[in-house]
Amino acid sequence: MTDDIDRIMDVMAEAFDPEYGEAWNRRQITDSIVLPLTNYYLITATGKTPDENEIAAGFALTRSAPGEEELLLIGVRPSARGAGLGRRLLDRFMSEAKRRGAEKVFLEMRANNPAEHLYRSAGFEPIGQRKDYYLMRDGKRIDAITFGKVL
Repeated sequence: MTDDIDRIMDVMAEAFDPEYGEAWNRRQITDSIVLPLTNYYLITATGKTPDENEIAAGFALTRSAPGEEELLLIGVRPSARGAGLGRRLLDRFMSEAKRRGAEKVFLEMRANNPAEHLYRSAGFEPIGQRKDYYLMRDGKRIDAITFGKVL
């Protein structure tokens, strides 16, 4: 599992713009992964699950609850974007959630996140908003938008 945490942290270092403060630290990832209802998926640049020594191009971290599942984090290295890896991770999240008995899936993102088109194309719809949730480096705040989808 330590190797997988390293791979997640490597992707996160490239995929998450520090301007928005969305990236988790190693402790947050480690503490989440050890919980029994948390799942994660890694993907290579070719769309496969990486072998032991392969570099990950992306990851998704999810949390299950009775009847629902939440996408906590999803990230793809900038060099691997545009190849459908984010969509593959999102599709896997939804199919695994359904397999575990989820009827609904959720995610939350900052209001200006360019991945919004991906979520909407997968059938997610906005269901809530947290005003001024994200604090940027310059002190400005950005709303968080909650999206949901019935499986």
